[in-house]
Amino acid sequence: MVISNRKIWTIWGLWALIFPLGLWLTFHYFPPQFIGKEWHLLAFLALMCVLSMMPIMINKDPVTVVQGVSLALFLEFGLAAEIMATQISFIFILLMVHIRRPEVYRIPLNSLLFFIMSLMSGLAYYSFGGDHQFGSTLDGKHIFLIMVYQLVYFVTNSIMLSISDYFLHNKKFTFKDESLLWDGIATLLILPIGIILFILYQQIGIISIVLIGVPIISLAWILKLYNQSKQINTHLKSAGEFGHQLTQKLHIDGVLELFINRISTIVETEQGYIFDIYNAEKEIHLLRYFENGVAKEKNIEPLRNGLGITGEVWQTGKALLFHSRKEWKHLDMGIIEPNIESIMTIPIVRDKLVVAEVMLVSTKKRAYENHQMMIMDILCSYLGVAIENARHHSLAMQQSERCPLTNLYNYRYIERELQVQFTNLANHITKNVSLILIDIDRFKAVNDSFGHQSGNEILCQLAERLNSIVGKTGTLARYGGEEFVILLPNLAKEEAFKFAEFIRLSIANKPFAVHSDLDEHRSKQLVTITASMGVATAPIDADDEQALIRHADRAMYTGAKQAGRNKVAQYVG
Repeated sequence: MVISNRKIWTIWGLWALIFPLGLWLTFHYFPPQFIGKEWHLLAFLALMCVLSMMPIMINKDPVTVVQGVSLALFLEFGLAAEIMATQISFIFILLMVHIRRPEVYRIPLNSLLFFIMSLMSGLAYYSFGGDHQFGSTLDGKHIFLIMVYQLVYFVTNSIMLSISDYFLHNKKFTFKDESLLWDGIATLLILPIGIILFILYQQIGIISIVLIGVPIISLAWILKLYNQSKQINTHLKSAGEFGHQLTQKLHIDGVLELFINRISTIVETEQGYIFDIYNAEKEIHLLRYFENGVAKEKNIEPLRNGLGITGEVWQTGKALLFHSRKEWKHLDMGIIEPNIESIMTIPIVRDKLVVAEVMLVSTKKRAYENHQMMIMDILCSYLGVAIENARHHSLAMQQSERCPLTNLYNYRYIERELQVQFTNLANHITKNVSLILIDIDRFKAVNDSFGHQSGNEILCQLAERLNSIVGKTGTLARYGGEEFVILLPNLAKEEAFKFAEFIRLSIANKPFAVHSDLDEHRSKQLVTITASMGVATAPIDADDEQALIRHADRAMYTGAKQAGRNKVAQYVG
């Protein structure tokens, strides 16, 4: 979500107003107590920084053990030292997050949140009589004060996060928020770590940081690896389900739409490109461009093999992964926006040839990892198979629905379309459906005079002429032999008759060019032909599809053919 400049400047203004003055007052009234223990303080700080870089995922939210270490540091060195250590470790958290330029406001915002949480919990500790004078063990009073400290820290954290969410996103606070429950659980888990670390430090000194730090770091690392493996398994399962859904799609548009909609739920991405490769032309063409799971229009000139990121992937057949702009800037061909940092490009290979590519881009640095590239490789394999299946299905459908000579729709297709139109009639989506049946007059005489190949030439030329006239007005098909049919939804009978008359004149008034097969030199000749036509309209002339065809055919033969040909006749019930 984009944050307005007014809100961003407000955050920076509050930080500049509160943080420097608050930090000075803290050092003035609660100075750090580490004289002679500077190396000890640095050891605590080092442990906090390392733990900041290894968050533990709880309910998809990152939780660090830093707070437990900062509690021990506060008890030993005071409020000012704890605040500074927390602010420094916060920098390491930012290094792991890889914030983008539009999110720089998060630096002052989180710095201010951490400062207020530390300050409020520390003041609560001191308000109830807390100090930093401890005996050999923690007594009941200090245990109580530590609980107060931790409770205030938790409550302040919840309140500050709610205020920031409302300020930035107008998100209202609710006690039913699941993240609040998990924050409480995390606090209970972290509290004993801080107490144990402090007690052990009191007993054996700086070596306690090693004794506690090593197992905590090891555990955090193991949990991080476990979380990554669990995430990979989840994504692999999603990829398998996704691939099965892709291969069930029978149209290329459906395949690409599903891929675009689902890909961002498996691999986080802001923008993406799907390229189609024309190996014969040695060019890469943009097939689809999308942003946040939504297809968008984008014009890109064809790219060449070996040039740019896409050209290198095409040439080598290997995926490319870039973590920052400086890694791929030398390959930029001007198609990537200047704010992009991370890029992942995966080839789609069929029969050892790169036939397509998928490129995902992000404004974050290190947005993609190697395991995501592996998952994308699997998904792109599914995508390649799905596109090929869709193309084969489209070709098979075209062959079954099209006349191989004229490339018009055939009788099978027009029958299905008639069923659709009569369903629309029944549901009152359309008012009427008109049908024009066209039959070439004396077509056998053309074949006898010039040969069957010449007859085919006339059929193809007539198909082109009819197609240019009908356009998107209706559906044109070759009905069989020398017969053609035009289906016209929402066209009344009189309008259909006038349209048919216009077509009749367009055929009769312009001759057709043929090459005579019966002539030794296949000389080109102009032949004038005419056509007879019958018109019928549902629902006034027919109650079903077959009746509509039958009545248009009857009108053509009895009203046009038998009346002298080269005529248009309407069905009269």
